[in-house]
Amino acid sequence: MSRENQTTTLPELLERFDNLFGVSGQEDAIGEALFEEMNGFYDEFRKDALGNYIFTRYGRDRTKEVMFCAHMDEIGFVVSYIEENGFVRFAPVGFHDDRMAINQNMVIMTAKGPVQAITGAKPFHILSHEEAERVIKIEDLFADLGTASRNETEALGVRIGDYMGFDRQGFFLNGKKVYTGKSVDNRASCAVLVDVMRRLKDLYIEPTIHIVGTVQEEVGMRGAGPVTFSLEPELVLALDLTIAGGAPDIEERQCPVAIGKGPAIKFYDWDPVYGMVGNNVPKKLTNRLVAVCEKNDIPFQREVLMGGGTDGWSAAMSGKGVLAGVLSIPAQYVHTAVGTVNIDDMEQMSKLIVAFLSDYVSL
Repeated sequence: MSRENQTTTLPELLERFDNLFGVSGQEDAIGEALFEEMNGFYDEFRKDALGNYIFTRYGRDRTKEVMFCAHMDEIGFVVSYIEENGFVRFAPVGFHDDRMAINQNMVIMTAKGPVQAITGAKPFHILSHEEAERVIKIEDLFADLGTASRNETEALGVRIGDYMGFDRQGFFLNGKKVYTGKSVDNRASCAVLVDVMRRLKDLYIEPTIHIVGTVQEEVGMRGAGPVTFSLEPELVLALDLTIAGGAPDIEERQCPVAIGKGPAIKFYDWDPVYGMVGNNVPKKLTNRLVAVCEKNDIPFQREVLMGGGTDGWSAAMSGKGVLAGVLSIPAQYVHTAVGTVNIDDMEQMSKLIVAFLSDYVSL
């Protein structure tokens, strides 16, 4: 397959991927966009039973294989019930902050196509004092489709089990370097994967590379483990976002990572929500990543994250165990419809990965 120059820039890739629908369990639109943007930059492609998209680029040594992955899915909702009067009840897909789900524009992806909706709840004018003091739970919200009966809602194509997501177009704030979007977690990393493959097009490097768009990370890091087991690479690096501080009322000690100061190298994370999952990344890997950054003057940050997990965990625990780590793009307002990332951090992550592969050493 020829490796021809592509014209889509990294910012354009971010916008394209972010604005696609891809709630966990329905990631094919993202996968197909990856497939299009990767055209000419891989030697072999396959899609597995779970829906992971796997792009392989051969190196000088086909037995020395490394894997880079980024999850394609976003948090969202699933239709759980249709009321007699046409309103739709829904359940969360992935971890949400209940405060962020009310009064949002939504889209339900049906067999007939997208259906617009808004989320609502009881008006504050008629709330009791106790109700007004509480955060409204997702299970107490509803989606309004402008219909007056269950039959009307179903006539639009809506069925129990359809996925629903935020209906918001992302954009760069005031034309600057900070992008805000509904699914920067983790479409920003998907854009970096494409950018890396394009930067590698004229380099004949040592290892064979597997670039993987994984599925269902937001509902338990489900995709990365099976694909790692299948490929059996000697090393996995998962690309994801991490929580950045710098906003008012956030102490630096709580979130020392900042947007605009380079990608973060993860040293440790732990997420008890999903059953005590997490990564104690082996020092031989973090030491190597730090050394590559220092040698190539690539700015980086050191990350320890409590209360979060990534595909790096499921990759590390697959099969007999795999050397796995995580590179993170700093982000603010994650798991909301207005997540933000800095394009400079994404570019520096691309440079780090290319430098890491150009001077690859088995660990």
